[in-house]
Parts: sequence; structure tokens; C-alpha cells
Amino acid sequence: MQIKNLMSEDIITIDKDQNICDGLRLMEKHNISRLPVVNTNENHEKELVGIVAEKDIATKLGSSKYGNLAPSHFHISTLMIKDVITAEGNMEITDAAKLILEKNIGALPVTSNGEVVGVITKSDFIDLCKGKAYEKILVEDIMSSELISVSIQDRLVHARRIILESNIGRLLITENNELAGILTSKDIARALISFRKYVPDNHKQAQIKNLLVEEVMSSNVKKIHSKSTIADVAADMLETGYNGYPVINDKDQVVGIITQSDLLGLIVDLETEN
Repeated sequence: MQIKNLMSEDIITIDKDQNICDGLRLMEKHNISRLPVVNTNENHEKELVGIVAEKDIATKLGSSKYGNLAPSHFHISTLMIKDVITAEGNMEITDAAKLILEKNIGALPVTSNGEVVGVITKSDFIDLCKGKAYEKILVEDIMSSELISVSIQDRLVHARRIILESNIGRLLITENNELAGILTSKDIARALISFRKYVPDNHKQAQIKNLLVEEVMSSNVKKIHSKSTIADVAADMLETGYNGYPVINDKDQVVGIITQSDLLGLIVDLETEN
């Protein structure tokens, strides 16, 4: 199957001169995690110049490099990734999945004759996991058992650093060795925007250290049993829009985490075998 048969043709883009608040509003409205960035050239044509994700926003907003700059002054062009990896519509889905995993990106803009005609994300692949082959594979077979977590009393700047250093999109949050919540790049981005917007400049440097994980995390955590099938997880992801779940055993203990990347790797393995 080629990616033109799987990609979304309803492309939501953002202009490079819009600000990050505009970007997050678009992401929330359309339930997406990243946006292709465009610029209108001298011929009044929109050309692809970058891509921006929630994680990019969380990364830059927490950086001391940008000091006390207000969110409304953060242009998308400041945050976006300029070297965009794209694909042609006739690329095979296995090749696209491999490229996404190898480059550790969340989406591929799809082009034709230099024009963006669609975008394919990790989420677009998940529907493939509802087939019969995936009903025979359990979550415990492909989940990651390496649990990266922080405490609810840890500072948000510490959690942000862990996410960046570990190159992950979410952190498990614990309290007394029990799962208390989950923290994503989106949560961090929104918290930092609010902080920069409402805290006076002369207090920012001191007060940002007082932001705690428990103030920002999501506490109603959806969990998946280790004996659930991959088809079940895929259906859950498509229904909820979540791209990762903590995995529990019969004793309700967290034993792993499963994400869209794990499912993507499985798709590559199975499709390559066939």
C-alpha cells in the first residue's frame, strides 16, 4: 500500500509569522500534535518552509535563551524545524513508517511536484493495527518495560529536561511509588505559555522553579492491560486520540508503556515479513 492511500488530504497549516498561541489553538481545535509551516511567496503561492510540534514549543519556551519574551512575540518561524523531511505519495507505507521511526519524527508532509498534497502521521498508521494479525499479538509482546518517571513534587523544569534528554513525549508521574498521572509535551507547552503570559517579567526567573509537576499533569490516566491485544490498543487510540498508555498487570502494577511508535515498529516488522 502507498501512503497516498493512507494520508490525510485535509491539511491544517500555519503561517510562519503567526505566534505559538495560534499554533496551539489550531492543534487543540483539530486534535493534532504538529503543523506544517508555510510562507506565501512573491507569486502568492504557499510554500512549505518548516514543521512545528508541541514538543518544539515546550523545548523553546523552557529555554533561558528566550528570557522573558511573551508568548505572543514567539513567531512560529522561531520554533519550527526548518529541514523538513517529506515523502512522495507513491512511497510504500513500510518505507514511510521506517523513515518516521529512524528520524524520530511524528509526521511526513506528502508532496507532489513540490506542492504539499497531504500529511501522514503516526496516527494514520494505527488503523492498520485493527486487522486479524494484530489480534494475535499482545501488548506485553511489544511494550517498552523501561519506565521513565518523576514524582508529583518534582519541578516542571526538571520534568521538561527529562523529556528532552530521554527523547520521549510523555512521563509517568508517581506518588509513593504509585501511578498518579501522566505529563506530556502538550501539558508542558500550555503551562509555560500561561506562565509567561501572567507572571511579571521580574518574577519569572524565580517563580518558574516553583512550578510543580502536580499542577500541570493529567491525573485521570487511561491504562491498558498487558494481556490486551494490539488490535484493542489500536481501537482505543483511535477512539480517545491518546498516543500512549501505561501498561498494567493483574495486580494493577505498572509494568510498561506502549506508544504509537511501538505499533509503528510492529507494522514494519509484519509488513516486511509479508
